Formats: sequence, C-alpha cells, structure tokens
Amino acid sequence: MEAITEREFTELVCYIKQNYGINLTQKKTLILGRLHNYIIQNGFDSFSEYFQHVVSDHTGKAGTILINKLTTNHTYFWREPKHFEFLAKVALPCLIRNAGDRDLRIWSAGCSTGEEPYTLAMVIDSYLGSEKAQWDTKILATDISTAALERAEKAVYSTSQLEMLSSQWRGQYCRRVDAENSILTDPIRREVIFRRFNLMNEVFPFKKKFHLIFCRNVMIYFDAETRRELVNRFYDHTEPGGYLFIGHSESINRYESKYKFVAPAVYRKESQ
Repeated sequence: MEAITEREFTELVCYIKQNYGINLTQKKTLILGRLHNYIIQNGFDSFSEYFQHVVSDHTGKAGTILINKLTTNHTYFWREPKHFEFLAKVALPCLIRNAGDRDLRIWSAGCSTGEEPYTLAMVIDSYLGSEKAQWDTKILATDISTAALERAEKAVYSTSQLEMLSSQWRGQYCRRVDAENSILTDPIRREVIFRRFNLMNEVFPFKKKFHLIFCRNVMIYFDAETRRELVNRFYDHTEPGGYLFIGHSESINRYESKYKFVAPAVYRKESQ
C-alpha cells in the first residue's frame, strides 16, 4: 500500500474534526501507525479506498472502527485525586443539603474504560453510607469509543490497575476473579449506566440537568472554538449550583463561559 498523501491526510483530519471534534493535525505518525496494518489486512489497496469506505458506510460501523483505532483511552482509578477530595468535602455536602428529592444526577463525559465513573460511584457510596439506599445517584457514563465502553461494562481490572484504591475500598468494592484480575461488586456496577455518545452532537437529548459533570482530559483534543461551544452546552445542562470538573491541564476562559471558578479545574454554575 502506498503511503498516505498530504491530501488524504488533510481529508481524514477534517473528517475526524467535523464528526468527532478531535484535532489530529499534528498526529500523522499516530494515524499511520494505527491504521496501516488494519487497511492492508482488510484488503484495501490504498488509503483513499479505505477512507471512501468509511465515508460511504451509512451504517456508521466503519466510522466507529476508525474512531476506536485512533482514540487513546488512557485513564485510571482515583485520577487527579484532588477532584475526588473536593467532591467529598465540598460539592457533595452542598448538593445533598439542597437536593430535596434525593435525586443526584451525574455525568461522566468521556468515561473511557470506566475508571472515572466507578470511582465516582465509590466516593458517593462511601459518603452516603447507610443513607445510600434512600438516594438515586445513578451515573451516566458516555464515550465515543465502543471498544472502551465494552471494557468498562465488564468492570474487570488487573491488580495493578486497582492499586490507586485504598485497601479498604479494594476489599469493599472489588472481588477477585483470578490471580491477576478483580471485578467490581454488583452494587457499584449497577450505579453506572454506559452509553455511546458523541460530544459534538449539537443537541444533548437529556430531559433533566446534571448536578455534576466530569469531562476531564477530553477537551485537550479539541480546538478553542470546539471547547468553548462544548463548555457552553455543558453549562446549559447543569443544574443551578451544579459543578463541572475538567482536567488539570485544561482551563475555561472566564470571558467565554458563565461558569465560576471555585477550585483548580472545578467550576460552578451559580444558584439562581
């Protein structure tokens, strides 16, 4: 197979940007490394032939495979721990104090292989304790990658992946399946609802607004305009008094969003 031409590379970058918001302009080596063998193994004679297959596949399956190949699902339990400490010490006490209907709506946007939403479920379970059964704290966890979501739903993680959790939490929320792996307990797994969702959708189909939105280390792949538009959509789907958590390497321009900065990489929609 011939090497990808500049025109082919530009077409693919534009397609990914338009449909998924991800900017791969500086990722030519990554694209070639992840697609080259797949293209050959599936009988395509050129990159153009493969790309036309993706564009013309109205089932969306080819596009799903493409995005699965190109996205990096790097995450781990208790990532950026200051966020979870803030959640337990500040956000949850405030939200629970004001939630008269005992309904706490949470969205993990860009959940990858599940470590973030499952950590959220553990933090909430630990905080509420014996009162947990009286609350609806289901977590919506979405990602563009079906491969990542399939791994997340299985909730099976290696011993090394669980090392960031305390020994108490490993004993409480994990169950060994073999010498190398553990599965999360049913009560924690039932707290998370996994769905495929594209953050580039102009309309979010959610009937109710969220008290907590976690979208961490996702917007680093977007350009400034895409980030601004997404943050504003998040704001529109945040309950007054609710919080948005982003990655510590990310930021929100104070002049382009109504969210108020409350802690590093934590923003709040002011109560009305």
